[in-house]
Amino acid sequence: MSMARPILAVLQREVLKLGRQRTRLVASMVRPMIWLLVIGSGFGAVLGSAGGLSYQQFLAPGVLGMTMLFGAMLSALTMVYDKESGVMRMLVIAPFAHYWIVIVKTLSAVVAALLQALLLMVLLALLGYLRFAAIDVPLLLLGLLLVPLACAGIGMLAAAFTKTLDNFAALMNFVIFPVFFLSGSLYPITQLPPWLRIVATLNPYTYGVDLLKHALLTGVEGRFAPEFSVGLDVAVLVGFTIAAVTIACVRFSGEAAFDSVIRVLTGKKTG
Repeated sequence: MSMARPILAVLQREVLKLGRQRTRLVASMVRPMIWLLVIGSGFGAVLGSAGGLSYQQFLAPGVLGMTMLFGAMLSALTMVYDKESGVMRMLVIAPFAHYWIVIVKTLSAVVAALLQALLLMVLLALLGYLRFAAIDVPLLLLGLLLVPLACAGIGMLAAAFTKTLDNFAALMNFVIFPVFFLSGSLYPITQLPPWLRIVATLNPYTYGVDLLKHALLTGVEGRFAPEFSVGLDVAVLVGFTIAAVTIACVRFSGEAAFDSVIRVLTGKKTG
């Protein structure tokens, strides 16, 4: 219980911080709306429909996944901010293992991504881009759990290897755009050249988008249909999340231990 209390305090801090950033929640809706209403309209005029599905309806799982990806990555930014501002020093001396900090930060990123995803789903429903008759509710709930976890894993992995906000911003741009564009969010990966198709199948986020397609596009056939099995999607997402968070925990624990040794050797106080 004594260990759970500080961990819950850290999680509460992150959630309250998100609650105070209401503008961020609203602004996070601008990006998917641009893709749906502007770019989606243009692409839809070129690609047409398939299997009774319009391009913008096909785009719905992709922009839902995009919202969780960007939301989780930006939430992971707090990990780097705490390092740079000195807050992390207080967390490091807290009475629990260092890897719990990464786990709690991961959970807070999941909460942030999930809140943004739920808000976007309301907008998609109001705009008529969700086909309620085609929604598989259990699969959707599974997707809303596993996709933000995998996205948070990507963010934590990036945050664990960067120490400054500038470096994280550069790394995020280097990582997030290839991850997003080579995922099947905007077009079926079967339409890609062979070498890009291989890269897309190695992208764990691809399987998150595909799981959302299974959940939101049930019964769709043709080129807009999901491209992998649900079992493969779940296995890749779970495996990647465990691997990413484990690597981030090991990296952060080693970094925190090294910093503690340096402070002791240089005579600096840990507070």
